[in-house]
Parts: sequence; structure tokens; C-alpha cells
Amino acid sequence: MNLPPDDFALVVDSTPLVSIDLIIRNAGGDVLLGHRRNRPAQDFWFVPGGRIRKNEALKDAIRRIARVELGIAPQDWELLGAFDHIYDDNALGRAGINTHYVALGCRCILPDGSRITPDAQHAELRWWPLEELMASPLVHLNTKRYFETAPANKL
Repeated sequence: MNLPPDDFALVVDSTPLVSIDLIIRNAGGDVLLGHRRNRPAQDFWFVPGGRIRKNEALKDAIRRIARVELGIAPQDWELLGAFDHIYDDNALGRAGINTHYVALGCRCILPDGSRITPDAQHAELRWWPLEELMASPLVHLNTKRYFETAPANKL
């Protein structure tokens, strides 16, 4: 369900949003990131992800978000934990409203031979070596935190 913009602005201004971030690594250990076109984190490289809809089961949200953002559903996934993402801006671009996400980091395994296709939210998708990702100012800090605080994701 999509809310009218004024209703959505009230929600964003009043509550945290619950989202899923997909942490996907290839056989070489590289991490899949998308160059974001939309707010928040616009123009940064970030893991794919999206908001969970009301009454949507976590497993269904993971499949939907992966299909929309990557064109393919994961073969398997594991919940890594909950992470706070707080931004000064919001998806609507409204002044004076920040965004607080409680992002559920999910390590996802894609089927062998998967063909990934970006959605309209991403200018590009690409695989990043973890060391390059951690060193780059183009990668958003909230993406880097997945690899700083989740021991299973470290080198």
C-alpha cells in the first residue's frame, strides 16, 4: 500500500521505518552495491534494500525487495541483525523531516548463474571488493557499518 505523500511524510516524521538491506557477496567475496538515485543516501553506493510493508512477512518482503531491486529472488537468506540508519533528509525531499530506519541486515545467497538487473532506483549495480568498499568515500557509512559490526561479514 502506498500512502499519499502527506500521510507518508507524517509517518516518516513520527516513527522509525522498518526496512531490509540485502547483503550479497559473490564467490570471490565482493559485495553487491547499487548507486542510489533516490533519497535518503542519494548519490551514494549502498546495499540493495527497501521498506517492509504492513502485514508483509519478513520472508515475503525479502523476496519482493530482491525481485524489484535485482530482478531475482534469493535462494536462501540469514538475518544478521538490526541496525539504526538515521538520515538528515527523507524520500519526499521535505524540509525539516529526517528519516530513521531500523534496517534488518540480511545476508542473501543468489542462485548460481543469476543475472542481476537494476531497477529505476539505481543508476548502476556493481560488485565491490570489501577493502575498496570500506575505503571509498562514495560508499555510504551505513553500508560500511554492516561489515564493521557484523563479525560474519568481515574479511
